[in-house]
Amino acid sequence: MDAAERAVTRAVEYIFSNLHEEVTVEDIARAAMFSKFHFTRVFQRVTGISPGRFLTAVRLQEAKRLLLSTPMSIIQVSHRVGYSSVGTFSAKFSKSVGVPPSVYRSVGGKTDLRCLRESAWSTSKVGSVHGHVRAQHPDELGLVFVGVFPGRIPQGRPVRCAVLHRPGPFHIDHVPQGEWYVLSHSLSADRNEVICAPVDGDTGLVVGSTGPIRVTADTVTAVGDLVLRPKRSIDRRSCSR
Repeated sequence: MDAAERAVTRAVEYIFSNLHEEVTVEDIARAAMFSKFHFTRVFQRVTGISPGRFLTAVRLQEAKRLLLSTPMSIIQVSHRVGYSSVGTFSAKFSKSVGVPPSVYRSVGGKTDLRCLRESAWSTSKVGSVHGHVRAQHPDELGLVFVGVFPGRIPQGRPVRCAVLHRPGPFHIDHVPQGEWYVLSHSLSADRNEVICAPVDGDTGLVVGSTGPIRVTADTVTAVGDLVLRPKRSIDRRSCSR
């Protein structure tokens, strides 16, 4: 791990230790021992996203865990993850996850299959995405989710997706023309709790990503191998169930 990754890891540890506080990017930069401007550039290079977006993603993944594993009210959850306004929290949660916090709790967090319904990205100019999900221990994994997203973070509904019974080839049709990211995750077959701990090397949750890719109309875009590996604390993946 180089100096930049060590600094980002310190920042991520600070984020997880202070989720209940209204921390700012300046606070996180100080924890990494960098100026705000330099830290933002380093964080973006290491993780692929800004520290502000990473902080929001971590807050919302902790909110998912609390919604599914505790009887806390929506207001209590919003305060626990650093939001003083429940309205702001609910709006950010709905935009990121695709459903409000109350709905997420009522369906037990099972929102990945929402992409199998009609997509909001309706266009006649569509292509396909083809690739192969690989993992070091494929027989130990449960269902594998592969989604096409507009950004590096799986926020909101995916454009299109596929759910595999195990790692292997995938083919996703009706992907709108444009630039996208292909993101994947899977839980170990024996894991059913919410995964949210920032622990490197946790084999309970594996993730993979590739992109950006360019999809053009009436063509098949090959993305090659999408390799799943244990989630690290600095990864931009959100928690899953």
